[in-house]
Amino acid sequence: MKHPLSNKNYIFQRETETGVRQWHFSRSQAFALMSVTAVVLGAFLFISADFLSNYLYEKRLAEFKSNYSNIANNLELLRAHLEQIDDQIAKIEEKDKAIRTYAGMPEIDHDIRKLGIGGRSLESTIFSDKLAPAVNKELSILEMDVERLSREVNLELTSYKSIYEKVQEDISRITKIPSLRPVEGGYLNSSFGYRKDPIDNIRRFHQGQDITIPIGTPIYAPADGVVKRAYYVGGFGNHVKIKHGSGYSTIFAHLSKFKVKYGQKVKRGDLIGLTGNTGRTTAPHLHYEIHYYGTPQNPLDYFFTHSVK
Repeated sequence: MKHPLSNKNYIFQRETETGVRQWHFSRSQAFALMSVTAVVLGAFLFISADFLSNYLYEKRLAEFKSNYSNIANNLELLRAHLEQIDDQIAKIEEKDKAIRTYAGMPEIDHDIRKLGIGGRSLESTIFSDKLAPAVNKELSILEMDVERLSREVNLELTSYKSIYEKVQEDISRITKIPSLRPVEGGYLNSSFGYRKDPIDNIRRFHQGQDITIPIGTPIYAPADGVVKRAYYVGGFGNHVKIKHGSGYSTIFAHLSKFKVKYGQKVKRGDLIGLTGNTGRTTAPHLHYEIHYYGTPQNPLDYFFTHSVK
């Protein structure tokens, strides 16, 4: 006996203006049709998904290649920039050597410089392992280059700091050296050393330099210091003595007027008096002496520059 549903048919009907059309399917035929439809639809979806997947993959790959190309170009530009900085650091090191020579300081030892700029290995990178190996390697190399340059700069900064401190010490000492000619113009007359005294013709040691100059010519301090004498005395007449420090002192004799007083601090180039013809002298002139720890020096050895005016 057959199951009552075994002969069940499915009817699909389509009505149009010209008539009615019908399609009769048995259950097995309908099932077969739905199966075929499902397979075709599944195949279509699979092919579509595969196509879409390939499309998205190709798109992502193209984007990655473009980004990688940009990164590579940027890394190349950065490397070129670092090479320029490297060249500049090399020039700074050469200037460092020259400045140290001028300042009387020893060069930085090669081993110390090498220790100061030593780097680390590629394995110590801070970058992600997810990056492309080539990019990761380039970034690691650049990281080490930046760190090396940073250490070189710090080493040079330390060096320049020590040079600056040394120069500051030298500046403090140099300001005490009587290096200015005390008057503008004039004629260098009796020089430092033995000579016949123009008054009594006796051979004596002349401890300074005479500069023949008109009365009233301004006299300037040749270095920083403190006025220790500013008064009239014997053969010097009106005279000024300045103690500069670091063992230096200067004497200016035969002045017509004082422009400073005892205990006054003066700077290099300050007006201290006017030339004259006072004391033991045969004509208007300035008698100028330099002493270093009490020992007279030849003033001509200290005329590094002309007077300030």
